[in-house]
Amino acid sequence: MSLETEDILRDLAQNAESVCRHYLPAGRREGSYWMVGDLQNNPGRSLFVRLTGPTSGQGAAGRWTDGATGEHGDLLDIIRERTGITRFPDLLAEARAHLGRPAPVVPDIPSPGKTKAPGGTPEAAARLFAASLPIAGTLAETYLRARGITCGATSSSLRFHPKCWHRDEGQTKSLPRPALIAAVTDGAGALQGVHRTWLAPDGKDKAPVEIQRRAMGHLLGNAVRLFPSDDILVVGEGIETMLSVREAAPDLPVWAALSSGHLGALLLPPGLQRLYIAFDRDPAGQRAAERLSARANEVGITVRVLEPRLGDFNDDLRADGAEVLRQHLAKQIGPEDRQRLES
Repeated sequence: MSLETEDILRDLAQNAESVCRHYLPAGRREGSYWMVGDLQNNPGRSLFVRLTGPTSGQGAAGRWTDGATGEHGDLLDIIRERTGITRFPDLLAEARAHLGRPAPVVPDIPSPGKTKAPGGTPEAAARLFAASLPIAGTLAETYLRARGITCGATSSSLRFHPKCWHRDEGQTKSLPRPALIAAVTDGAGALQGVHRTWLAPDGKDKAPVEIQRRAMGHLLGNAVRLFPSDDILVVGEGIETMLSVREAAPDLPVWAALSSGHLGALLLPPGLQRLYIAFDRDPAGQRAAERLSARANEVGITVRVLEPRLGDFNDDLRADGAEVLRQHLAKQIGPEDRQRLES
């Protein structure tokens, strides 16, 4: 078990009751245990989760047992069962989001003979963004157009770097590759990080490498503010996904949170009246949408969910074009905002 997994399990154990209330809401606390029917969240008392005790070892907080089946496990098992997440990295991302923890940043290795700001800092991110170029006429624009997106060049949050250092896991040598660079900013507009998408030499697809995307800086609560919000906001996970929504509805303000975990933890701007959540059609995306919806509703923001026909809205755009996607969005946008689809 990795040190990161041990750390997350320890944090989950320290917040065991919060985890149970969120993922097993049909249960209730009885003394030092959370009692529920089973892992499917049916009412009952067969499955019990220990809420107190040490954070590791036998009798630890967060350990559960189903008296009817003899099954047992930890809180990650509960999250996996309740969300349907199968990939372990996605499961850790879901757990981080529940805990309000940022995703780990994989530091870059500088090229020989060069020094750089510490990897993962906002300062290093600001230097990279400042060294990048507007995307018009670059491989970044080629990449977006290959995905049916023509509005990318009008976003001040996107830039292009022709030689952005890249390193796959397990490698010690970094190589320069062209990359789409996206600014991650906070509510005051200050740059807190960047997101990099490395591109193929012709720009028509992502680079043929193991790690095609990577973020650096302070991401939790922040977003790529592709087009500024006013009293309404459309937010989702990926940059291409949200640019696809903008392509079909050029008057909608759109942000990209970059992952399901960060979508659920996004800090909403003051004065927001209506929030549209464009989720990806997978369990993690749906859980993130539910989490963000609950937080928005608590502060009186009206929430509507925008659902793609396929996996995400870029899949929809590439399959059917902007006009069909616009018609699909029109069925889900509130009547007070439908005029924005006609701009």
